[in-house]
Amino acid sequence: MKPDWDKLALEFEGSASVLVADVDCTTEGEDVCSRFGVSGYPTIKTFFADGEEPEDYKGGRDYASLVNHVEENLLIACLISDPDNGCSDKEKAYIEKMSSKSKVDVVSQLDRLSGMKNQSMKKELKGWVNQRLRILNQVSQSQQEL
Repeated sequence: MKPDWDKLALEFEGSASVLVADVDCTTEGEDVCSRFGVSGYPTIKTFFADGEEPEDYKGGRDYASLVNHVEENLLIACLISDPDNGCSDKEKAYIEKMSSKSKVDVVSQLDRLSGMKNQSMKKELKGWVNQRLRILNQVSQSQQEL
């Protein structure tokens, strides 16, 4: 599970709404684990922005299941079909820019950003790369539906 967890952390690195972290309950994390009732490994807790008590995650431990959980429950998604609900001004500008591009240009940007995705970069830049990829995937899909 650790490789999938680390991959999940990389996927959402730089996200404004998702933090994937791990705590070692046998060392400096003992207080955190005690406070949140962690008694075994691996334990996955979901914390929400509203400050309520965390929930135990009971889903699959594979990468696809973890990503699905994050995207459905935690990620504040920016949808090109409704940019006024959940998209930042920066994302809205990018949607507007890329929606007017040709299919070839969109695929070119998808390829370029996909190549950058796993490179070492600052957290903020990684987050913006991932945001643009999510937007471009939506633009590409909408272009195929036309």
